[in-house]
Amino acid sequence: MAIQLDPDLLRTFVAIVDAGGFTQAAKQVHRTQSAVSMQVRRLEDTLSRELFQRDGRGVQLAPDGEALLSYARRLLKLHDEAVAALTRPDFSGLVRIGTPDDYVDRFLPEILARFARAFPRVQVEVICEPSSNMRRMLAEERLDLALITCTPGAETGEVLRREPVVWAAAERHLAYEEEPLPLALFQPGCPFRDWAMASLDRLGKPYRIAYTSASISGILAAVTAGLAVTVLCRSVVPSGVRVLNGEEGFPPLPSASITLHRGTSVSAVAECLASYIREGFSADGSLPPALATASVPAAA
Repeated sequence: MAIQLDPDLLRTFVAIVDAGGFTQAAKQVHRTQSAVSMQVRRLEDTLSRELFQRDGRGVQLAPDGEALLSYARRLLKLHDEAVAALTRPDFSGLVRIGTPDDYVDRFLPEILARFARAFPRVQVEVICEPSSNMRRMLAEERLDLALITCTPGAETGEVLRREPVVWAAAERHLAYEEEPLPLALFQPGCPFRDWAMASLDRLGKPYRIAYTSASISGILAAVTAGLAVTVLCRSVVPSGVRVLNGEEGFPPLPSASITLHRGTSVSAVAECLASYIREGFSADGSLPPALATASVPAAA
């Protein structure tokens, strides 16, 4: 009998590779780690090949696993396109989503990849703007959806996640000891900028705005070079940058509420993307309890 490759097994195999391990892959495919291990064994038994090299430090692709990976990706892409074309023929068009620059790399790649697999005919345009600009763009119908940072207690829209905001500086530099304190901040209108300046003013700590950028890459370029201190969501602090605390003279900052807003007339396609965004932000349990049980469509 000819060998038949189960798309469900291939999807788990690819998730393990992309997530870097069985534990994180189990979260992505909504199964237990033992179920994921069983699926891998089934796929290996089907092919009579070992796909992963297992040792005490984790798992790595075996040569046969490396050979399978590109085929698995192509098969899954074609599978998902066929399902979408036949079961969702009306889902096409353009969805415009606005987001602050610092959320793009941290949160959106997995969300957009899953949405694209389910709805390959939908074009998604990501527009990076400060939160203050996006309210106006929504009102002007230039955006369908927007991720906007709010202060807890003053949220509008749907709360997706609450994030601690922290002071951050390069690990091997002492910019935080300089006086006045050099700051690298986002442009005026960014809540993080306002919170940083207000907290230092209350403390009476002298500072200067040394660098301003609309891009997180511009901010981090100054910070990692040891030229300035900044404020970021805790989850986007990269390697080579460390969090500063009260012992080093830095006051606590408000938490940030990441909220989802909709335009004045939201299409069914945009509403579906909103559901994927909601699910993506709640994946690690950071949602308020009332939102953690929100109903979302199953991912393809």
